[in-house]
Amino acid sequence: MTTLVTLEELLAYAQTMEEEAVERYQELTDLMEVHHQKEIAQLFRTMAQIESKHVDKVAGLVADRDLPHLAPWEHQWLDADSPESVPIGQERYQMSPQQALLLVLGCEERARDFYQSVVDSSPDPAIRQMAAEFAEEERQHAQLLRDWLARLPPDAGKKAGRVDLDEPLAQD
Repeated sequence: MTTLVTLEELLAYAQTMEEEAVERYQELTDLMEVHHQKEIAQLFRTMAQIESKHVDKVAGLVADRDLPHLAPWEHQWLDADSPESVPIGQERYQMSPQQALLLVLGCEERARDFYQSVVDSSPDPAIRQMAAEFAEEERQHAQLLRDWLARLPPDAGKKAGRVDLDEPLAQD
């Protein structure tokens, strides 16, 4: 559970999560375009735009507030990383549309769970209300992705079983 004690803390978390979501959807848009998955690329472009609106919404809620600066290791995520970030090693250049959708569905569900944990643990009614609104937005995103998954043909994930004998490796 994540217990946040001020509205500014919640907004700082929301700002981080929404900015990461925009970045993730932009990266996946590029990846799907490179692999000629135009429909899925368009969905991810749309999701990036939706997430950008959320970044703007959070910025509007911040207004003149001073948000705490949280270093990456100071966040109290439910897992090791931000809910909106793709787990390391999960994003692959050969992903099928189905795999890409499942990947971002997991991100949206983790974001919803994070906000719900704030709702469940915060003693402050204003924090609980705002976190509930954010959780509902993430639930809606997850439902949109489930709807897209249902539209895919049954064999949409089959090409993912290919073995790349010379897979590129990222070195940080």
